[in-house]
Amino acid sequence: MNRFRYIEGYCLLIMLCSLMLLSIPETTLSAACRHTLRDCFRIEDDQERLGCYDEIARETPFDAGPDAEQTDEAVESVPDNDSYLTKLWELDDNKPRGKYAVMMHRSNYILPLAYNSSPNREPYQVGSSRENVEEMEVKFQLSLKVKLWQDIVGKDVDLWFGYTQKSFWQLYDFSESSPFRETNYEPEVLFNLRTHFRLLGIDIRTITLGLNHQSNGRSEPYSRSWNRLVGNLGLERGTFTLLLKTWYRIPESDDKDNNPNIDAYMGYGELQSYYIWKKHRFGVMLRNNLRSGNNRGAVQLDWSIPLTDRVGFYIQYFNGYGESLLDYDRSSNRISLGFILSNWN
Repeated sequence: MNRFRYIEGYCLLIMLCSLMLLSIPETTLSAACRHTLRDCFRIEDDQERLGCYDEIARETPFDAGPDAEQTDEAVESVPDNDSYLTKLWELDDNKPRGKYAVMMHRSNYILPLAYNSSPNREPYQVGSSRENVEEMEVKFQLSLKVKLWQDIVGKDVDLWFGYTQKSFWQLYDFSESSPFRETNYEPEVLFNLRTHFRLLGIDIRTITLGLNHQSNGRSEPYSRSWNRLVGNLGLERGTFTLLLKTWYRIPESDDKDNNPNIDAYMGYGELQSYYIWKKHRFGVMLRNNLRSGNNRGAVQLDWSIPLTDRVGFYIQYFNGYGESLLDYDRSSNRISLGFILSNWN
């Protein structure tokens, strides 16, 4: 019985000592540690003296002080100076995101006010109950990609899967229950080489090769599709980005080809450029079939104005052929206003 009372007394003593230690201010603990350091200094045996110092070091809390806090704040306030291509293709080896992380591929936007002064009404005049196509509609694009394989051949070569979907929605045609006029689906598999070349002050950052499929998923006579081998070259200088894209259409049999002359309107490549100035992004896209007779092409002008860190007000102008697969052989003249997702990656 007495033994249990002793144990109970020891437990109570330990609890009281613990509470007392917890209530001592840090300054008092620091002073106590200084006295203990003196005690360690007086120990003559080297091993015992070192053990005494180690024990104090383990028990003494680390106070980073105000300077460390300022350093942390300074680190957090460093602006993100990664270039457009660095964010798009994860070119910085010090900021890896690994495989299967969903990233932006092309532009992601929604344009509630997309006015086309010359809409293509022909597909709806034959075999369709629709009487009209509204000039004003909604245009939006969703474009994502994931890295499937990193450093395939030793290093610097990655395998990506990309998917882009662009839709044209007749939202304001209330008499026809606001149907979707056209949607294009574009999956692709891409091998991207992260390069480190510099030529005449221009950085060659990426070389991309891949297989691209694009279709609108519709039945005849409105079905449109084609398959291409694509190649891209990404160049940068400061905040200016230049993308050179070319492609080769994989031939199809005549009975399966529902757009045999698409090359005459879309050409064999396009040029895209972006310039960033005070978080404003200006873009130009040029496309041409490079034929002296029946010369056709397209131009697109972009301007995104920052609203938040991730969303911007977006103005887009398109003139020419190939805005959608259904209208690849019809010229469009469209001005659009809306919003763009500007900084996802």
